[in-house]
Amino acid sequence: MSTENTMKRRVSKKDLSLFRLSGTMSAVLLTLGLALAAGTALGGEHDHHHGQGMDAMRDVYTRSVAAYRIPDIKLVDMNGAQVSLRDGLDGKEPVLLNFIFTTCTAVCPVMSATFHHVQDRLGAESSKVRMISISIDPENDTPEKLMEYAGKYRAGPQWTMLTGSAENSIAVQRAFGVYRGDKMNHAPATFIRAGGAGRPWVRLDGFASAPDIIREYHQLASR
Repeated sequence: MSTENTMKRRVSKKDLSLFRLSGTMSAVLLTLGLALAAGTALGGEHDHHHGQGMDAMRDVYTRSVAAYRIPDIKLVDMNGAQVSLRDGLDGKEPVLLNFIFTTCTAVCPVMSATFHHVQDRLGAESSKVRMISISIDPENDTPEKLMEYAGKYRAGPQWTMLTGSAENSIAVQRAFGVYRGDKMNHAPATFIRAGGAGRPWVRLDGFASAPDIIREYHQLASR
């Protein structure tokens, strides 16, 4: 797997170290604070302020470009239907991908709230993309729990959440280089690819905001 890393210039190394969830107390407290903000983000008057808060996190990530080999496995969507991972990722539409688990209280609420804001900002254009969230805790994340989670973040029809066997979940995580051995070591990452099998992925490690993700998506879509 080849990568071409580009560090965002406006972020210091000190800032990045805080957001990489290195296991230090400062990183834990930071992500918990962000999770609390995300937890109230989707309710009424808090939504506008949360949108501003997510925008303030802009550029707190690293960007790379890589090619990933998608395993030929089956996962289960939130309706309980088996789906081919390759078919889900190799369609004609651009893909936005992340990894979550429903009982997560730190990283995942932030990423899921960000996906919510991505679909809101895209508006009608959101129907032209596939948004996919894959559970890294499939033993607990049943289709029913994913459906409830999707409702919490007001996932539109273009946003699919997937679970499956532990073996298949780990295989996907390994394929995208996010497997950490324990769900509690989960680190934030977002993957973006223009439509079509074999194209490279843009990988954003860290808390990319909705405008960041949309900007990357538009750049890929325009090529």
